[in-house]
Amino acid sequence: MTLATHLEKLEGHLKRFRSSGILNLIGGEDAPGAGGAFDTRSPVDESLIANVARGTAADIDRAAQAAKAAFPAWAALAGDKRKAILQRIADLIEARAEEIALCECWDTGQAWRFMSKAALRGAENFRFFADLAPGARDGKTLHSPDHLNLTSRRPIGPVGVITPWNTPFMLSTWKVAPALAAGCTVVHKPAEFSPLTARLLAEIAHEAGLPPGVLNLVNGFGEEAGKALTEHPDIKAIAFVGETRTGSMIMKQGADTLKRVHFELGGKNPVVVFDDADLDRALDAVIFMIYSLNGERCTSSSRLLVQETIADTFHARLIERANNIKVGHPLDPATEVGPLIHKTHFDKVMSYVDLGRSERATLAAGGTRVGDKGWFIRPTLFTNATPDMRIAQEEVFGPFLTSLTFRDEAEALAIANSTAYGLTGYLWTNDLTRALRFSDALEAGMIWVNSENVRHLPTPFGGVKASGIGRDGGDWSFEFYMEQKNTAFALGTHKIQRLGA
Repeated sequence: MTLATHLEKLEGHLKRFRSSGILNLIGGEDAPGAGGAFDTRSPVDESLIANVARGTAADIDRAAQAAKAAFPAWAALAGDKRKAILQRIADLIEARAEEIALCECWDTGQAWRFMSKAALRGAENFRFFADLAPGARDGKTLHSPDHLNLTSRRPIGPVGVITPWNTPFMLSTWKVAPALAAGCTVVHKPAEFSPLTARLLAEIAHEAGLPPGVLNLVNGFGEEAGKALTEHPDIKAIAFVGETRTGSMIMKQGADTLKRVHFELGGKNPVVVFDDADLDRALDAVIFMIYSLNGERCTSSSRLLVQETIADTFHARLIERANNIKVGHPLDPATEVGPLIHKTHFDKVMSYVDLGRSERATLAAGGTRVGDKGWFIRPTLFTNATPDMRIAQEEVFGPFLTSLTFRDEAEALAIANSTAYGLTGYLWTNDLTRALRFSDALEAGMIWVNSENVRHLPTPFGGVKASGIGRDGGDWSFEFYMEQKNTAFALGTHKIQRLGA
C-alpha cells in the first residue's frame, strides 16, 4: 500500500476518537477521567490526534475495586475456558492488525515496515500464554523421608501493568496476556504519549468475551494515575516497562503495601565485533539493532565495540550505510526511521549530540534534525569514543550509536561490563570457545551470539544490574503473577516429639 492509502485508512480509524476522545474502560464501562482530559499529538506533524481521559487516584481506585470484584470468578474459571477467551482475543487482534499498526505508527512515529508486524506479535503473545493457561496452576510432587509435599500455584490477585510509549501494543500484550492466563485481573496504565492502541486492546478483549472488570484501562500521567496505581492496597503486584529511574520510584511507592514488582528497565547494550566475525552479517545486525524502531527500544545495541584491527574498515562501511537510511513519514512503506515520540525526547537525544561533541568524540554520521515539522533526526554515529564518556555510559534511547575500539578479549569484556546496565549483549565471533567464555562473563540477562535480537517466547527475558528485576517468558511469567503453596502430608506413623507428657 502507498502512503496515501495508509493515510486514508488511518483517517477512518481515527474519526471516532476525534469525536468522542479516548476514554478509560473501568468495569467494562467507558469512563471519562476525573481529572478531565489531555491532548495526544502525532510526532509526525504535531497535529492533534484526540483528547484522552486524564485519570486520577479516584479513577485508579474505581478500577482497582472493579479488578478486585472480578478476581474471584476469573481466578476460579477453568484454565481451558481462560484459554478459549485469550485465543479469541488473538483472533480479533489479527482481524484488526492493520488498524492497530496504522494507529501505532501515527501515535508513536514508528515505521510501518516494523509496526505492520507488531500486532501479529501481540496476537502471538496471547496465543502462547493461552496455551499455557490450562497448566498455569500445576505444581510438583516432592518427597521427603516422612512427608509427601504437594505444591500448587494460585494467581496473586489484581495486578497493575504500566507500559511505555515505544512499541506499546506489543509490550502491553507481553504483560497483560500472561497475567490473564494466570488468573489475575488487571489495571492497565499506558504511557500518556501513546494511548491509542491500549484502548484498542481493551476493546478487543471485551469483544472477545473477557468479563467486565478483568481488564481495566486508566489513562493519565505517571505522577497521578501511575503513582496511585503503585500505591493502591488492592493491587498486589506491578509489572512495569520503562526507565530505570521510574522503576526505582515505583519500588519506593509500593513499599508500604509490600508490592511485588517486575521491572524491564533501561539498557546500554554492547554489540562486540571481533576481527574473525562474519563482518557482512555483523554489519547488518549492528545497523538493524540500533536504527530500527527509531532506536527507541531497551534492547538496542547502542554501544559498538569493534576490534582495532578492523575498526577503520568497519566504520567506513557503517557510515555509508547509516547515511543511506531513509528517514521519513512512518506510514510510507519505504521509510526505515520515523520521528521520535515527542519534543521532550527529541531534545534529549539532540542534547547527547552536543554532549558527544563536547566530549571530543567524532560525529561520523547524522546528528541533525530532518525537516522543520515533527521530531525527525538523522541516524547518528559517534566514533573515537572512550568508555568513560557519558555517550558511552548513558541510555540515549534513539537512533544514536557510540563506537569504541578494543585490542583484545579482556579489554572488550572490561568495556562491555563497564556500565550500570545489564539487559542484553550481542557477540560476533567465529571462535566458539571464545563465544562461550565471553558470554558467560558478560553481565547481561540476555545474549545473542552471531544474531540480532530474535525472541523465542519460552525463554527468559529480562536484565541484571540497573536493567531490571525478574523475567518474562514461558513459565517465568507465571512465577511473577502467581503465589506458591506447599501442602505437606505425613507418611505413615511419622513420630512427633512429645512435650509435657
